[in-house]
Amino acid sequence: MLSSVDDLFLDVLKDIYFAEKKILKTIPKLVRGATSPDLKAALTEHRHETEGQIERLQQVFEHLGKPARAKTCEAINGLFEEADELFEDTEAGPVRDAGIVACAQAVEHYEMARYGALIAWAKASKHGDIAKLLQETLDQEKKADALLNKLGTDKINAEALREAA
Repeated sequence: MLSSVDDLFLDVLKDIYFAEKKILKTIPKLVRGATSPDLKAALTEHRHETEGQIERLQQVFEHLGKPARAKTCEAINGLFEEADELFEDTEAGPVRDAGIVACAQAVEHYEMARYGALIAWAKASKHGDIAKLLQETLDQEKKADALLNKLGTDKINAEALREAA
């Protein structure tokens, strides 16, 4: 039972730790399924950022004096199940690329929500050092989301619409 903000913080921290590790494992599949060179590059770059995000989460666990342990995140599992369905229901090309952008943005939005909550709780608990680590990751997630949005709106969605016509 979660009876304090500290308990809630640790529970969500374990959740996002699982999510980041799952993302690290899954991005290569998205890269292989994409055809847009820009999308492949953006996903590959974010995978490298995710490695650093996992390291920062491990630092947060250390600051708390807790072991870095993951808790299964059903939300992230569900988002990647949707990506699996996308791969089953589409062929490689612009339509799949548009779907990959949408799936990746759903993941980014989940992460942004989780990191936002963790930062607020860390600040409220006077853990400025932890909030700073988490803010660095949140900033990367926002940047990744903005890039995915730009790729979709500037090129990939238009290509998908042309292919479907």
